[in-house]
Amino acid sequence: MGFFDKLKRIKIFSSFGTELTDDFYDELEESLILADTGMDVTLELVEELRRRVREERIKTLEEARTCMCQVIADALDAGPAALDLSAKPAVVLFIGVNGVGKTTTIGKIGAQLRAGRKKVLFCAADTFRAAADEQLTIWADRAGAEIIKQHEGADPAAVVFDAMSAAKARKSDVVLVDTAGRLHNKQNLMNELNKISRVVDREGPGCARETLLVLDATTGQNGLTQARQFKEAAGITGIVLTKLDGTAKGGIAIAIAKELGVPVKYAGVGEGVDDLKPFDPMEFAQALI
Repeated sequence: MGFFDKLKRIKIFSSFGTELTDDFYDELEESLILADTGMDVTLELVEELRRRVREERIKTLEEARTCMCQVIADALDAGPAALDLSAKPAVVLFIGVNGVGKTTTIGKIGAQLRAGRKKVLFCAADTFRAAADEQLTIWADRAGAEIIKQHEGADPAAVVFDAMSAAKARKSDVVLVDTAGRLHNKQNLMNELNKISRVVDREGPGCARETLLVLDATTGQNGLTQARQFKEAAGITGIVLTKLDGTAKGGIAIAIAKELGVPVKYAGVGEGVDDLKPFDPMEFAQALI
């Protein structure tokens, strides 16, 4: 059973005719839009399929299906999926609105890094949400990782300073930083994350850096709006797409990669630690189609 088997599939290639007619392309457009790919990206994808069908002299639905998988995989290829952990301590900031599964995502990635024999330090810099540090502590305990935290309402940058100091002293490989999940004021968010970034730059010059936006796939096109706002406010190096099981249709991943030029680095399809994995564009495309 494949990792993306819970994904809702586009039925076009198994349910509509046998010829590559205009009706086929119209039906494909409709299916992609219903899959949360968005109008503009859908039109680009279908036009690219038409072009390849002509150039490669494709005649059958099966050939078109294989070609469409490649078109989608190419659209999703917006950069490397692997985290940059090249210089110690590598710092990964996790941002996103409340309720998307940010803290849980940190816990899962932390557990996977620990399984790969990385020395991981969790940083509870979400000091605004009640009990956020308690939730992160549970995940740190499960992963066998250490955690740095302060009291509720503390300055997030001060927590990051403590974490960077601890990471250097303890020779940690990776610092995973949880941040407050809000976007009601982009200027406040930008100021806070800039302050955190300055602390990281000062305390860990030359360290590897990632800023991952965690998005709930079930929010559809609203997720693209969130991604635009966070990219503008904070700059992001990658996306973690959660909750691709259930009602999520998955096309939002294509829209984000295509429109924002930001790679999806992880995808989640369930609650277990193994239900979050590095994103594979071709595997995703084949599951979607």
